[in-house]
Amino acid sequence: MTRKITGLRQLGHETPVPASPEEAELERVPNPHADTAYVARFTAPEFTCLCPVTGQPDFAHFVVDYAPSQWLLESKSFKLFLASFRNASAFHEDATITVGKTIVELIEPSWLRIGGYWYPRGGIPIDVFWQHGSPPEGAWIPDQGVAPYRGRG
Repeated sequence: MTRKITGLRQLGHETPVPASPEEAELERVPNPHADTAYVARFTAPEFTCLCPVTGQPDFAHFVVDYAPSQWLLESKSFKLFLASFRNASAFHEDATITVGKTIVELIEPSWLRIGGYWYPRGGIPIDVFWQHGSPPEGAWIPDQGVAPYRGRG
């Protein structure tokens, strides 16, 4: 079903990647099925930010699952928000939790979980998981589908 959405500044417009997460603007749209318990998923397998100590790039596969209430996360703004971390310094834990908390603050979902599956640096992968709220009763919540790091074997 097509509904007219107004007030969006990025969707349908040429929008450059913000220079930093602080300059990025996440946007939301009304949830047309706010009376239904369901889960939406965003998968971002190419997230990057910089190590705050070495300045070297760090890479992660993010999976964000959420049960929307009144609002949905607008996907283009989310893509640009994630890309804004490209030149930002953050430890794995900080980047993962910042993404999750920023979404929660904007859309106030009944439940959200984020898995940050970080690729190894210095031989150690660091995976970060955060959850807000309780999973909705009756909603199907699939496994995040990211295998634990196994190295070469």
